[in-house]
Amino acid sequence: MPHAKSLKRRAIVFAACAGAVSFFLALLATTHGRLDALTASSALIPAVVCATMCWASAERHVSTTAGAVDEAILRLSKATRGDLQSPIPRPVWNFVPSLARAMQALFDQLRTTLEAVERAAQIDTVTELPNRSHFQRLVEARLERLGRMQPSPPAALLFLDLDRFKAVNDTYGHATGDLLLAQVGERLRQAADHLSGELPEDQPIVGRLGGDEFNILLCGQAARDPKRVALGILNVLDAPHRLLDCEIQAGASIGIAQWPAHGCDFVDLTRAADTAMYAAKAGGRGRVHAFDAQLAAALAARKTLEQELRRGIDRGEFGLVFQPQVLAVTGSACGAEALVRWHHPDGMRLPASFLPCAEETGLIIELGDQIIQEVAATIGRWHAKGIRHRLSVNISASELDHASFVRKLRNAVASAGAPASMLELELKESLLMRCSEDALDAVTVLRGDGASVALDDFGTGFSSIARLRELPIDRVKLDRALTIHVAESDEARAIAQALVGLVHGLGCTAVAEGIESAEQAKMLRMIGCDVLQGYAIAAPMEEEAFLDWLDSPAAGRRLAG
Repeated sequence: MPHAKSLKRRAIVFAACAGAVSFFLALLATTHGRLDALTASSALIPAVVCATMCWASAERHVSTTAGAVDEAILRLSKATRGDLQSPIPRPVWNFVPSLARAMQALFDQLRTTLEAVERAAQIDTVTELPNRSHFQRLVEARLERLGRMQPSPPAALLFLDLDRFKAVNDTYGHATGDLLLAQVGERLRQAADHLSGELPEDQPIVGRLGGDEFNILLCGQAARDPKRVALGILNVLDAPHRLLDCEIQAGASIGIAQWPAHGCDFVDLTRAADTAMYAAKAGGRGRVHAFDAQLAAALAARKTLEQELRRGIDRGEFGLVFQPQVLAVTGSACGAEALVRWHHPDGMRLPASFLPCAEETGLIIELGDQIIQEVAATIGRWHAKGIRHRLSVNISASELDHASFVRKLRNAVASAGAPASMLELELKESLLMRCSEDALDAVTVLRGDGASVALDDFGTGFSSIARLRELPIDRVKLDRALTIHVAESDEARAIAQALVGLVHGLGCTAVAEGIESAEQAKMLRMIGCDVLQGYAIAAPMEEEAFLDWLDSPAAGRRLAG
């Protein structure tokens, strides 16, 4: 070993030096003023003896130290393979104690660090409950053991979601929200302790999935009547939570799925319990709902829809139709809205039948990419034909939050050779009101390229006037719910007129959508609406039909004018 060789070299040097000193001293003691061969040889004998004894002593020390060092190296090698528990060899403590102390301190620090990392990877820091991944491992291990038992004992998964938790965060702040989650976690832990049976396998497992969602796996006797247990948990959570200087009520909705009837593994069981939880919320919140045949059919239909969506995207089954927009005063065309249609093998499907599923599964990103490419290609063709009408396309929250959205859209428009001024992005009111600054920056970049931005479904959300003034918008689309009764209702007319005035005050164009009659069109034109869109103007149509419509004196345009 290099270290051993170094020690041996030191021993040789030490022995040689000791011999030389002995020789010099013996020479001084025996020469008596004269130096000859006899006196030199006499002085050489003690020098050799001294050097030999020093070498022997040093060699013994070198051997023991080198052996201790070798032991330390072997122990460190085990540590690199994860063994931080075995003791440091005794020779290291005996012959190199400083090295032993340093190794011990290092191993102690590594153990502490690894324990902290492992805990952080498994435990939710807010509630001190198992996090999603650790909870999943615990449940899968438990279900595997239960599956080996004959007969298999019952088990049930509760999926709990707090009601109106977002309102707590918005009203009291996220710090208070975290305190509430911590108290909820503690109450669930205490409830689980009361449900524990005699066997270890009967102990409930509680975990936090994230946000305001919690899971509880019931086993043994508690799983035989999970609805009774769930109702008891709701009663526990209904008690007021005292947080800082405020008292908060935190109800919940709970879905129940039975193992193995509703799912044999964690994923299927969680999906079933989650579906049941949403059914509980739909029933009025603060309720318990067990997974049943009706929900199973709905879940199966959703899984089928998701699979068909994936195939449809891969096969390019989605296309666009175009609904014209006209100037309210003249009736002349000024643009169109691109609407997606699914050319399903079983027939045409409208967006309402598949977009919610696409949003929930994340398929909206892939579908959105296809739509963006088609919109860009469309405005490229129109530009080449000399058509300068604006084409608007709806953008979802998932697309807007996606990091590559702006780059993909800009590249698509550039590749199509069309000006960005022919593109309009429609963003729902609810999305713009709560989107992040990064998302707004992305919209601002596109607007800087020349694209316009429309606020869609205005009047159905909770817009702040101050917030509206800050948003990068050019047009505001009044929702159909605000325009449908303007022809016969004074109140509806007054509301619509006030909103049109507000839109103009913001420096934006007012667009009324959902126009279904000549009377509506006339009244909206009278109260100052700038642009009209709806079936009374024209129904959505394929691109070729839309181009023909532009060249013809369409009834819808005469109606608007």
